[in-house]
Amino acid sequence: MNTFHSRSRFHSAGLWSGLAVFFFTAAANAADIPAVLTQAPPATAAAAALPVNTGDNAWMLVSTALVLMMTAPGLILFYGGLVRSKNVLSTMMHSLVLMGVMSLLWMVYGYSMAFGTGNAFFGNPLQYLFLKDVGAAPNADYAATIPHQTFMLFQMMFAIITPALISGAVAERIKFSAYVLFMGLWATVVYFPLCHMVWGKGGYFNWALGGQIPVLDFAGGTVVHISSGVSALVLALMLGKRDGFPHEPMMPHNVVLSLIGTGLLWVGWFGFNAGSAVNAGGLATSAFAATHFSAAAAALSWGFVEWRLKGHPSVLGVASGMVAGLATITPASGFVTVPAATGIGLVAGVVCYFAVSKLKMKFGYDDSLDVFGVHGVGSITGMLLLGFLASADVNPAIASTFKANGVEVSLVGGTAQFLNQLKAVGFTIVLAAVATFVLVKLVDKVVGLRVEREDESLGLDLSQHGERAYND
Repeated sequence: MNTFHSRSRFHSAGLWSGLAVFFFTAAANAADIPAVLTQAPPATAAAAALPVNTGDNAWMLVSTALVLMMTAPGLILFYGGLVRSKNVLSTMMHSLVLMGVMSLLWMVYGYSMAFGTGNAFFGNPLQYLFLKDVGAAPNADYAATIPHQTFMLFQMMFAIITPALISGAVAERIKFSAYVLFMGLWATVVYFPLCHMVWGKGGYFNWALGGQIPVLDFAGGTVVHISSGVSALVLALMLGKRDGFPHEPMMPHNVVLSLIGTGLLWVGWFGFNAGSAVNAGGLATSAFAATHFSAAAAALSWGFVEWRLKGHPSVLGVASGMVAGLATITPASGFVTVPAATGIGLVAGVVCYFAVSKLKMKFGYDDSLDVFGVHGVGSITGMLLLGFLASADVNPAIASTFKANGVEVSLVGGTAQFLNQLKAVGFTIVLAAVATFVLVKLVDKVVGLRVEREDESLGLDLSQHGERAYND
């Protein structure tokens, strides 16, 4: 018997003791909380002098809404349709609840850990505590033409959807209390620091703002997809297989819901990738185009491979290919030409198809909704291909912005940049895997990780939430 089956049921004292960890930064600076809550964020003279471009701000607010739409209703419908009917509400709840949990963590200390001034690995968690000093004036380090608050909101939507992706690997068997506790801790230990390392000022991998190893990751290959994909795999392995897997059929209960979710994800991804230009200029257009053509190419390559090997292309296969193409192009979207993006998409569809259909079967792990096979494997592929395909014609800044010992270093595609990308991929895999292993052990001891067998058989909708998605 899997040890997680035998854990005691959730009790409120255990959860609250765990949730207390979320707010350690607030406790460390408790004396400042009244002032933070009552004073308007001051603006420095330099920041106040920066004008807000209303066009850029409008585009970024729309992009922010598009990225939120990727979680709800996009991911909610995509994942919800892929599980059995007795687990559809619990699966949807996994994404829904993180819209609340991650928003509050981001507001309290998450944004500060990600984008505050700190060391190479994480920002000062007190600098923007409760969003102190995050107001209408632009922050020149990150986005000189939009309000700092707009930039904060845009990045918050990434913090919401990233852990929500992980939920697909453990659907139909994880205890809800354990899920909430794990995701809050995971965001604190993995997401916020990794976000700072790749995108924060002085972050270890930040090529544009004083990093040590210049890594190109336009919209979240390492930060979002590899971190969540690897963590999903480790969590699925430690949680164990669903009862009956792989011997009993566990077919999606409503592919139509998943197709609607796929369409919403594709549209929302334009905000995800093109919005990462942080302005409404030509780079946003280029990232938009790269995103679209990669998704189109991956959908077709997945479909044709499946057609060739199985005798028919499935609707769900083409939809999965679309998502694979989107995840794979994410890190490269602001650095590659349209033909290169199309090639990346074609590769993504084939590689992710075999990761889902062959790799999972060979090793026998139960990644319920193929988070690792699509997001993890896809973005690893995209990050590495980007190392060879990055073009200064698309993003001229990569030719001269990074300096080593005061000397300009080109990050245009080639062996040197491929090695930089490889280092970041390897670091992300190790960080996500080790942190997930430790956190799973901790959460299991605090509240127990997996539902009882009878609750799993009944379905998590009833056993965890006391509700049914459908009335028979």
